[in-house]
Parts: sequence; structure tokens; C-alpha cells
Amino acid sequence: MTDAIKAAIDAKKAAKEQNANKYKPRYNGRVKKRQWEDYESEGHPEKRANFNPEDRVKRRKFCLLLGYSGANYFGMQRNPNMKTIEEELLTVMLKHKWITEEGFKQPQMVHFQRAARTDKGVSAARQCVSMKLPEELDVAALNNDLPAQIQIFCIKRVTKGFNSKDKCDARTYTYTLPTIAFDERSAHLPIETFRLSNERLDQVNAILKMFQGTKNFHNFTSRKDFSDPSSNRFIHSFSCGSPFVDKITNIEFAVIKIKGQSFMLHQIRKMIGLTLTIIRGLADLEYFSRAFTAERLDIPMAPGLGLVLDETHYDKYNQRFSSDGMHEALDWINEQTKVEKFFSEHIFPTIVNTEMTEKSMINWLETLSLHSFDVKAEHTANESVDTVADIAIEKQ
Repeated sequence: MTDAIKAAIDAKKAAKEQNANKYKPRYNGRVKKRQWEDYESEGHPEKRANFNPEDRVKRRKFCLLLGYSGANYFGMQRNPNMKTIEEELLTVMLKHKWITEEGFKQPQMVHFQRAARTDKGVSAARQCVSMKLPEELDVAALNNDLPAQIQIFCIKRVTKGFNSKDKCDARTYTYTLPTIAFDERSAHLPIETFRLSNERLDQVNAILKMFQGTKNFHNFTSRKDFSDPSSNRFIHSFSCGSPFVDKITNIEFAVIKIKGQSFMLHQIRKMIGLTLTIIRGLADLEYFSRAFTAERLDIPMAPGLGLVLDETHYDKYNQRFSSDGMHEALDWINEQTKVEKFFSEHIFPTIVNTEMTEKSMINWLETLSLHSFDVKAEHTANESVDTVADIAIEKQ
């Protein structure tokens, strides 16, 4: 065999081996077992320090009902370097060993999910959180270590696949405001002596009722087009309750309650803003109708003070699982007294005191007549400066 032929054969073998290695499957036919690691040995001090057999406890899916005053907090959702409700809650849960260090750093490991996100300063009377927790829980001890502005009312066992956000059929919000906001003469009337007439209250409710049903709310949020299917939202009910007088300030307030399937960023505050605009005679019902068309309008946004997440609804879940003998209905009837007490002690006083000191509603009303209700230019300055907390609640 000549050297040339031998070289050609060797080159062909080398090319064949190279081609085989190139397409070699990752599995080589052998079962690879994980190497045994002794956590008690001296060779693994860091793993021995991190390993705690007590962390390996049986966990079940629970739904927590909690309330909080959003004053001085940057919303519900956790944000780096910001004081949030979730950060406070998870910190205390870690202290009481409801969650592990890993669960604290990555809440998704314990399937942590809130029913609704709330913006900076927004409170909640009945917020729901679903997560996996140990079966033995001391709620009273946890509440003692939580700030007074945050309280867990109840914990109920739920199904394995329960998700507090996805299983939520509807959400109810309330908006508390001084009744003088419904009168166009507010700048010339003393707020302490103003009382809303029944006739004006009926007019307010007539406007609120016009929001009910399925409508396109692209004008009531930011970065949404009329053609976007997610701009369509269904409103179950929208009404204003009877006025009441705060005994301490002698100011008359009213609570507007809205129930909807879900809400977009700024949607409720703009709905309140449009209502006040019309009841005060700054726009007519034709402008109201135009707000739900493809036309781009600049609708005024009412102050965030007074907005409260009142309740999250789980009607379909209750119909399917509340009678199976293993799970309770998520209706929170037995917690009503606790919720009302917390609202009257921590949420409502904050709304009243802040309004008295900062006068957010009164100051906003003074500038409402200067608002431009013309066709809105695309990407206005107001839309471009949304805060991190605002963007965080754009989807519920």
C-alpha cells in the first residue's frame, strides 16, 4: 500500500470519527446517579449550615384574607428598595418560619399570588393572597409582629390548583370622598356645613349607572388603543351610598362602590373624574358618550386618596368546591366584624386626616375647570411619567 493510499484512508477515518462526534447524542446509554453528599461531613460546612430538616415540612395551599392601610407604602407588589405591603408580610412570615429563606427570596417557590395589585397609597379592606404554607399556623402570633397597618383576618385551606388572581371572578373597589365634591359651588361653600341633597345624590347615581355593562375604556387608562381587545371591560355595578357625617371633623362623606371583572391602570380614578366633571356642569352627556368611542379624549383623573380594594369575589370557586366537605367557601362572612373594625380604625381615619391636611380633593377640584377636555394627543407627557408602582398595577 502506497503512502498516498494510506494517507487517504486515515483521512477518511478521521473525518468519519469527527462527523460521529459532531452528531453524538447527549445520552450515552448509562444511567447517571446523583453523587451522595453527606451534609453532616466536615467537607461540606456551607451545605451543612444551610440544611435544616425542620424546613422540610408538609405544605398545603391556603388563601389568606388580609387588610392594610396603603399610606406610606409604595403599593402591594414587592419592588426593590421600596417599602411595600408584600415585603412586610414576607419578612414576618420568614421570622415565624411560615416560609423558608428560599421562599422569601423567590415567593414563586411557595406559589405566592395576590388577587389584585394596588397602587402607591391605595388601601385594601379584603385582599386575598394564595400560597403554600405549613399546616400548623399561629395567625395571632404573626399579627403581633406585623405593623398595625397590616392584619391577617383569616386563613382558609383551598384546592391545590387555586390561584387567587386567576380564580377571582370580580373585584369591588370603594372610593371615599367629601360630598362637597358633587357641588359646582364648592369653592364658595364651607366644607364643614355642606350637606348633599337627595336630589343631587340621585343625579350622581344616574351618571354612575351609565358606566355599567361592557364598554371600551381605552380613554380611561394609558398606552391602550381602541382596537385593543383588553380595553373592553365589564362593570357589574357602580353606585354611591347615602352620605354620612364624620363625628370628629363634622365633614360629610360618601362612598362610591364599583364592582367589575377587572380594572386597568387609572381606570377607576378616571371614571370618578368623569363623573365629577359632568355633575359639576363642566361637560355634558354627549362628552360622556364620546369617551367610549375611538376618539382620543383627555379625561381628568381624580386623586388616589380614598380608593380602597374592598373585596375580591370567588363565586365560581365557591359553587364548585364549598360543598365538597374539604374546603370552605371564600365569602368571609364570619370575618365581617374584623374587617369593619380594621377599616374604621386604620383606613378611614387615614383618608379623612390626609384630606384635612393635604386637601387633595379640594385642590384638585379647584383646577378641574382649567382642564382641557379636547381630543388628546398621542403619548402625552402625563402618560410618559408613570411611576414604577403605576406600571406595576397595569394588569390584574
